[in-house]
Amino acid sequence: MTRILIVDHAPALGGAERSLLLLLKHLDRTCWRPHLACVDGPLAEEATALGVPVHVVRLPRLRRSLRAPLAWLGAAMALARLARRIDAALLVANTVRAAMVTGPGARLAGIPFVWHMRDFWLSEVRPGRLWADRLGKRLLCAAAGRVIVNSQATAAHLPCPDKVAVVHNGVEVERFDPAADGSSFRQQQGIPPDAPLVGTVGRLRPWKGQGRLLRALARVRDLMPEVWGLVVGGSPFDVRDGYPEYLRGLAADLGLGDHVLVTGQVADPGPALAAIDLFVHPGDPEPFGLVNVEAMAMGRPVVAFRHGALPEIVVDGETGLLVPPDDEAALAQAIVTLLREPARREAMGRAGRERVERYFTAQRMSAGVAAVFDDLLASRGWHRGRLTWLM
Repeated sequence: MTRILIVDHAPALGGAERSLLLLLKHLDRTCWRPHLACVDGPLAEEATALGVPVHVVRLPRLRRSLRAPLAWLGAAMALARLARRIDAALLVANTVRAAMVTGPGARLAGIPFVWHMRDFWLSEVRPGRLWADRLGKRLLCAAAGRVIVNSQATAAHLPCPDKVAVVHNGVEVERFDPAADGSSFRQQQGIPPDAPLVGTVGRLRPWKGQGRLLRALARVRDLMPEVWGLVVGGSPFDVRDGYPEYLRGLAADLGLGDHVLVTGQVADPGPALAAIDLFVHPGDPEPFGLVNVEAMAMGRPVVAFRHGALPEIVVDGETGLLVPPDDEAALAQAIVTLLREPARREAMGRAGRERVERYFTAQRMSAGVAAVFDDLLASRGWHRGRLTWLM
């Protein structure tokens, strides 16, 4: 059994952390013994519940300070000592910030480093200084033995295609029931049981595009006044920028206030997905967009812009409709088209569920990640259970 040390910096459960928890749950424990280095918090708690050894560490923040290099070096040395103590064969970074410490730590420990890159940029949004982003990616690519990415779209943003392996994120399909009754959710939220309901789920951030959905819904209601809209999500990282208030104000300005609900953060999006007729992804280009897979697993067709990783998830005309990027009129028309064709909508929902079962399961994701680990270690002269360095 081969030990690996995975590093994550996040104090809350974002998409990267939820994907990591699925990996920890489904990784073949007869072959791999994962350890997790992370901050104290929900990730540590949930990993412990899965039986994963957790080592609480502190990773320095990205900051401009004369002492910052010393902080980063100290964290790298601590990870190297931990890797040696548990006899890890691999160090794996689950986030960008973790990678900046894990790469040097792996070098100090004398073991390979895998970088799991889940975003287009080294920052949350497109950086103002692209040269710094490109330089950082070159350095991390040079340090990594392999780079796992969640989509071809993410891979296109990296300068090391020879090291990149695409492993799409997955879900536990059995947790999603297309036949689930969403009537109780509708009743709780005051939504009429027979009203056409269009919804989106995701963090409340401007680049997620909830404002675009509201503007598209205003167009839809000109043709279908009975339509309701649902915006589910909050800020797991406690970002307070007034965006939820902006959305509620926008809905009121567009005359949607009585037909649009902004629910805030929910622990389980399943009931909301069961209640909607149609899922809409109105955001900027996504490196993946797991919620689209979750909606398809619930048997809901997806309407989205044709950019980022969405064409890798949604088959246009089969599991949903893709429209030109940023074209809110086209987005509205696609929504109207599917709301007016229930038989087509149901057929797309069934096709979406089948696509998830074939391509986007947690088991398939875990097997893909394990194959990358195997390949890297084999290239270093590794045999199951031990590591031999080739001279």
